[in-house]
Amino acid sequence: MKENKLADLSMDFSVQIINLVKDLKSKHESVISNQIGRSGTSIGANIYEANYAQGKKDFVSKLEIALKEASETGYWLELLHRTGYIEDSEYKSLSDQCTTIRVMLVSSCRTAKQNMESI
Repeated sequence: MKENKLADLSMDFSVQIINLVKDLKSKHESVISNQIGRSGTSIGANIYEANYAQGKKDFVSKLEIALKEASETGYWLELLHRTGYIEDSEYKSLSDQCTTIRVMLVSSCRTAKQNMESI
């Protein structure tokens, strides 16, 4: 159940990241937009892949990759905010969503690892 919520949140976040990238490209910003486009959409892709993992280790690995991508995305969001490419309200909204996804990923990784140890 939690994974489906996580998948849904990451899909919604990916859509917002794609829209952000479109906006950044219209402002002729391509370096950071390419980076955040890759990391921001990779979060959801890895979460979706985790749902079809070849075992517990693969499942945890995919979620840990998603967590790394979420962390990187948080960095790019802060950089875009500090350089004036995104306004306070957009930054807060996207950053809060990214943080929520990270918290859920940490919890999911922790639970999956504990379940692996108890087998």
